[in-house]
Amino acid sequence: MRIKNALVYTVEHGFVERDVRIKNGCFAGSEAAGTDGEEILDAGGDYLIPGLVDIHFHGCAGHDFSDRTPEALQAIGAYELRQGVTSICPASMTLSEETLKTVCANAYAYTKRPEAEQDTGARLIGIHLEGPFISVNYKGAQDASYIQKPDAAVLKHWNELSGNRIKIVTYAPEEADTEFEDWCLANGIVPSAGHSNATYDQLCGCRACHVTHLYNAQRGLNHREPGVTGYGLLTDGVKAEMICDGIHIKPKMVYMAYKVKGSDGIELITDSMRAKGMPEGKSELGGQTVYVKDGTARLEDGTIAGSVLTYIDAFRNIMKFTDASLKEAVQMSSGNQAKEFGLTQKGEITFGKDADFVILENSQDGNYELKKTISMGEIIEA
Repeated sequence: MRIKNALVYTVEHGFVERDVRIKNGCFAGSEAAGTDGEEILDAGGDYLIPGLVDIHFHGCAGHDFSDRTPEALQAIGAYELRQGVTSICPASMTLSEETLKTVCANAYAYTKRPEAEQDTGARLIGIHLEGPFISVNYKGAQDASYIQKPDAAVLKHWNELSGNRIKIVTYAPEEADTEFEDWCLANGIVPSAGHSNATYDQLCGCRACHVTHLYNAQRGLNHREPGVTGYGLLTDGVKAEMICDGIHIKPKMVYMAYKVKGSDGIELITDSMRAKGMPEGKSELGGQTVYVKDGTARLEDGTIAGSVLTYIDAFRNIMKFTDASLKEAVQMSSGNQAKEFGLTQKGEITFGKDADFVILENSQDGNYELKKTISMGEIIEA
C-alpha cells in the first residue's frame, strides 16, 4: 500500500508532506514510483500520526479486562482500534489473589491463541497491575478489602502466570520496601506511584519513575507538602499519566502540569471502564456498582470510578486545555509510551517500524476528526 498526499508526523521535523509506503505490515519507505498491484490511498492533505497507545484503562463496550475471558479482550481490542488506539496495556483492579491470577493467565492465553496474529483489534502490549498494592487512604474506586502490602514474591508469581506481560504496577511507595521496587526494575516492570499517601520526602527515597493518573487518588499538592502530585510534577525522568476529560482534572490544572513537565513528561490515558461506548446508566467496575450520568462515572457515594473518555477525545483535549501543538499531542499519546515501555516497533512512522497509524482530518476547525486507523498495514474504518 502507498499513502499519498499526506502530512506525516516525524520526530525531528514535525509534519512533512510526503508519501508513505507499507509492505508486510511495516513502513517500507516513501519512493515516488508505484509498483504493479500496489494499493494507493490518497490522504488528500490529511495528517498521519502513529497509532495511539493507552497504558491505563479497564474496559469499554460493555467489557472489562478483569472479566478474564478471551471474548472480553477481543471486544475491547476491536472497540479501541476503531477509536485510533492500536496498542493497549489494560489495567486490573484491587481484587482477590485468585481473581488476579486468572486475570494474568487469561492475558497470556489470549496472546497465545492460534488466531492471535489475525486479530482485528488493538495489540495487547502488556498489563497494568493497578492494585492491590495500594493505600487504603487513597483507594478511590478500589475495593479496600483486597488491599495488601507490596510483595515481590506475589508479583513474581502473577508475572509468570502472565507470561511476563506485566509492564507497569501501581503501588503505594510508603508501603513498599526496596526489594519490591528493585525486583520491578530488574524485570522490566515500571513502578508507578499511585493510590498513595506518600509524602514528597518518602517518594524522593523510592524508585518510582511514573505516577498513576496525576492529581487523582493520591496525596495532593500542598504549599507545605508537595505529596505524590508534587513528586510527579517536579521529578525529572518521572512520567505522569493524565486523564484529560475535564472531569478528573480541571483544564487549568492540566495546563499547569503541561507547563511544568513539558510534553516529554506526560502520557495521556483514559482510565475508562466498561461503560465507555455504552448508553448511560448503571454499570460496574471491580465488583462495585457504577452510575454513569452526564459523561461521568461514579460509585453510589459519589466517588469518581474511572471514565467513559475515548482516547481521541483525550488527544484533542490536551491541545484545547494547553498550548500543546499537534506534534506534542502525538508525543504524549504514543512517542513517550513507546520509549518508556520499550515498544521499539511503535510510536514512529519510520522505515521498518510497524505500520500502526491514524489518519486525522486536516480541517479549518482544528477538530482533527478520526478518519481511518491502520493496524499492521490493515485499514480499519473509524
